[in-house]
Amino acid sequence: MDKKESGQEPSVNQPQLDYDRRYTYADYLTWDDDTRWELIDGVPYAMSAPTRLHQKIIGNLFVQLYVFLKGKHCEVYLSPFDVRLNADTRDDTVVQPDILVVCDQSILNKAGCAGVPDMLVEILSPSTSLYDRVTKFNRYLQAGVREYWIIDPEFKTLAVHLLKGEDYITRVFAAGDTAPVHVLEGCTIDLAEVFDD
Repeated sequence: MDKKESGQEPSVNQPQLDYDRRYTYADYLTWDDDTRWELIDGVPYAMSAPTRLHQKIIGNLFVQLYVFLKGKHCEVYLSPFDVRLNADTRDDTVVQPDILVVCDQSILNKAGCAGVPDMLVEILSPSTSLYDRVTKFNRYLQAGVREYWIIDPEFKTLAVHLLKGEDYITRVFAAGDTAPVHVLEGCTIDLAEVFDD
């Protein structure tokens, strides 16, 4: 995830962004759809295209969550899917996590999610590792995301961050493990299947 320049020329609909300014969701909606963006506290981040392995892991995990949730109240979604973490206040944070689980249907709308999902998942890539592990980690913690998963395809590990009070408690799982989804009672994920390529 490269802050500032995305490597593309701005289109007619894409303004040259001013990185001394803070943007809102209203600004975000005016930007050209040819480049995917996220906003963290008003700061724009251009999103790079995912790799094949990244997409394979997303699909493998999504299938397990989808099968478990079929017929249940909670729902699972894939990126690109706008999540406005502070839609009721400054509305200056819009993220597109790789996978999200939402149990509170009232925060879902036609455009995406206007509120805090129960679970967010990010799959690391060399260009997003620091962003996902620091910037998004801190923003998700601040927003009160109950469960945040970070999957590392290179080392085939999963770091599960569970919200306890005002901090995350972290547990790491390896490719052969089964990981419980704490926000979904009875749901476990076979990581061998997630990392199967």
